[in-house]
Amino acid sequence: MKQIMKLPMLTADAKLAEIKRLYFTATRQTIQADLVKALDLLKSMESEDERERATVYMHGLNEMRRDWSGQKGKVRTKKSEVRSKKSEL
Repeated sequence: MKQIMKLPMLTADAKLAEIKRLYFTATRQTIQADLVKALDLLKSMESEDERERATVYMHGLNEMRRDWSGQKGKVRTKKSEVRSKKSEL
């Protein structure tokens, strides 16, 4: 027989505290999983006011993910690729 584990319902403050904890403890190795957990917590918040309080931490987690993944934040278009190839010639 499989035992069912009950999960506690978190208050808005507890959800925000968990997002903060994820932000302050994130590492290069954990950032993707931390961001997924934080997004799940954010989605479970009931009001826009609750979500707004978490915005700065969510932006920070996303910025860390982008920095650690090596993305520059710019999208390369065909025109920029053509220009860079012309400048190499």
